[in-house]
Amino acid sequence: MDRGLLSHFRVNLPGCGQILRTFTIRSRRYNAGMHDIPNRIADVLLEVEATLRTHGRWDQTRPSPRALDSRQPFCIDTLRFEQWLQWIFLPRMKDILEGSKPLPVKSGIFSYAEHYLHKNDPPTTSLLVLIRRFDDLIAIQSAARPH
Repeated sequence: MDRGLLSHFRVNLPGCGQILRTFTIRSRRYNAGMHDIPNRIADVLLEVEATLRTHGRWDQTRPSPRALDSRQPFCIDTLRFEQWLQWIFLPRMKDILEGSKPLPVKSGIFSYAEHYLHKNDPPTTSLLVLIRRFDDLIAIQSAARPH
């Protein structure tokens, strides 16, 4: 049975009031044992956004179209990693989840994030934990797909 999943997430951000985020996920034959992976990924994405916002790493101004159109991995030549998360990664993943599009087959974001982000910085530690969780969830979902 293929049924849509509706998830509502309420995120409290200090100093930002209460924000209601809604992700509508209409699953397409996800493995029965893995049906909650998209919801768990949505949770991680919301936590990434909350971490960026609460630690002052969320930009109010959108980068130029040229900066967003970089052909380099993670837009390394035009954006900071946190900007890439905000302006490229989070919107793409939201589009995938809300549009019931296939999840990526693999993710190697953690390796780059670990190299790029500064160690011994609490926001960095939080981001690294979340990014590793995202990579792990993608790996679990991929392993559960029929080959």
